[in-house]
Amino acid sequence: MRFMARPDRVRGRRSRAEGQSLVEFALVLTPLFLILLGIIQFGFIFNAYITITNATREAAREATIYVFDRSQTAAANDAARNAVVLTTFRNSLNLLSPTTPYFTTSGTWTQSGDTFTNGDLTVTYAVPGDVTASDPRTGQTVTARVRYHQDLLIPLISGLLPRDADGRMVLTGEVTMVIN
Repeated sequence: MRFMARPDRVRGRRSRAEGQSLVEFALVLTPLFLILLGIIQFGFIFNAYITITNATREAAREATIYVFDRSQTAAANDAARNAVVLTTFRNSLNLLSPTTPYFTTSGTWTQSGDTFTNGDLTVTYAVPGDVTASDPRTGQTVTARVRYHQDLLIPLISGLLPRDADGRMVLTGEVTMVIN
């Protein structure tokens, strides 16, 4: 004769095992969910960083191939070259917003020596030691530096990342090229 378990005991064991599985699943699901949210947030950040880096590179490249207009002053040519840098950067942002509060420009350039600043965009010209300074700036280097304020969408993850006063993460792109 074999001993057979009573049906009510089997049901009780099964429901306890199912309850234990549910608790274990909840304990494992929470960290996995946080990891998934972190991957999503870092994907957004990485996408923005790559886009900003490429847009900055495009803008610096446009500055290097700017054709100097001899009928204008050096200051007017610098202003026109800087405007090309700004326009190219904005046009190269693809799906990122080129407007405030993400990317701020004041409409006017402030100058400090050979450094021009317009909000979150800074254009710097430098004369290497083996190059003679000239109005067309041929042989000089141009550095385009951009700051972009990226939204952090996942609240739990954004608490762990550096943010500006508005709660956005500041991403920076900087490229230096030689003017042709």
